[in-house]
Amino acid sequence: MATAMSVSAVTPAAAAVARPRAMVCVPATARAPREMAEELAAAAALGADVAELRLDCLVGFAPRRDLPVILAKPRPLPALVTYRPKWEGGEYEGDDESRFEALLLAMELGAEYVDVELKVADKFMKLISGRKPDNCKLIVSSHNYESTPSSEELANLVAQIQATGADIVKIATTATEIVDVAKMFQILVHCQVPIIGLVMNDRGFISRVLCPKYGGFLTFGSLKKGKESAPAQPTAAELINLYNIRQIGPDTKVFGIIGKPVGHSKSPILHNEAFRSVGFNAVYVPFLVDDLAKFLNTYSSPDFAGFSCTIPHKEAAVRCCDEVDPIARAIGAVNTIIRRPDGKLVGYNTDYVGAISAIEDGIRASEQTDPDTSPLAGRLFVVIGAGGAGKALAYGAKEKGARVVIANRTFARAQELANLIGGPALTLADLENYHPEEGMILANTTAIGMHPNVNETPLSKQALKSYAVVFDAVYTPKETRLLREAAECGATVVSGLEMFIRQAMGQFEHFTGMPVDDYKFRAIASSLDNRNTMKPRL
Repeated sequence: MATAMSVSAVTPAAAAVARPRAMVCVPATARAPREMAEELAAAAALGADVAELRLDCLVGFAPRRDLPVILAKPRPLPALVTYRPKWEGGEYEGDDESRFEALLLAMELGAEYVDVELKVADKFMKLISGRKPDNCKLIVSSHNYESTPSSEELANLVAQIQATGADIVKIATTATEIVDVAKMFQILVHCQVPIIGLVMNDRGFISRVLCPKYGGFLTFGSLKKGKESAPAQPTAAELINLYNIRQIGPDTKVFGIIGKPVGHSKSPILHNEAFRSVGFNAVYVPFLVDDLAKFLNTYSSPDFAGFSCTIPHKEAAVRCCDEVDPIARAIGAVNTIIRRPDGKLVGYNTDYVGAISAIEDGIRASEQTDPDTSPLAGRLFVVIGAGGAGKALAYGAKEKGARVVIANRTFARAQELANLIGGPALTLADLENYHPEEGMILANTTAIGMHPNVNETPLSKQALKSYAVVFDAVYTPKETRLLREAAECGATVVSGLEMFIRQAMGQFEHFTGMPVDDYKFRAIASSLDNRNTMKPRL
């Protein structure tokens, strides 16, 4: 059942006002006027629609000397001029009168948009009375760096801003949990005037990508990494090229990866490119989720059509789904959730096929095996980890006839899974001295060794000498310390990237209802090593 903040009742296509396509705005934060003008040109080259000129970032700014340089025509992009005071999150520490005069001068020099804060909007409006050029739109903004108020409070804030005579409303809040963004989506859809509504920090990241779906006037994308003007701001290139923001509209379906963390994931790169390649009207985003049930209950619209599920939510997903595929239920973990048209959530597991087939093919490529029998049959198969991925690997290995051993940092968790599988349980400390036979297979399903903790490994190099095959579910980096040291010991190594690709193929078919083109999908995946991993930034 939807909560009061649920987006289940929000139908973007039924928004009260027909809206133009949301624009991509690049903040120019250079310290010198000519450099800021160069950033404006660089933003145009990226494909941005407008540039925000952050005058408060300029060192030694002299309006009458510097503004003609920054706003010189012809300009490659429309200019949004902001002179943000420190009390509203900016860098300016002077008096309002000097700041207002600079903003008025920017208007006179042809700035297309000027931003002023709600707290001083009435004072500014009196100053510019009768002096604002017709081609300049006034943005009145409010920033909350602590939280996101209730939907009712946000609606009242919109009314306050409208009452100042603003041409465009801007509200930026802060997410304490991802469900806060749903309140902003409601405000965007129902607002009667142009509105910029964004939720800051990594839990609010989806507000920056999905604003076109709900009628937002613009969203901000930085010139490059390190040039962000607000927490969790993506780059303009990510918005345009990775998320295909120009194509996002009211009818766009939303998919994404649910996890904590999700910043390391390459799933948005892979799935968005795959969607684009087949003309599927959808976008795939990262969902940083603390409470899975609350998230699914809040984003209950049919437009939120499917999810990948990763650490630590795979087991909770079984309980949150209305129906669970028998294999996923037997495993006790779900990594794929589909929302049917009737609203019911159905859970699947594509991890076990992806991982087991990758390990089997890795063995077949390095050993002579019976083509009619799984190369796992009869082998001792040690699984590190007892979470969702561990359960999938243990289930899959047992199904193939392997003798499965579970090792986990917490023995009770290892024993619980081992009892289900019918094998022994060990602690990680025990595993250091565990070598009952040669030719064993090791599968790490924990996050040990994942970026940024790339120097960590679940097992010492000495202990790895007993293993003929080593698999690591971690794929960032592609070659983990575990795999590197296993290869040095002479083991056949299988990268988690192969599991990632194979399980994603299964997810793609669930998401789109289309058969996956193996060759095309792998061609997309092969580019992952050459592209930056997308991640929300703190």
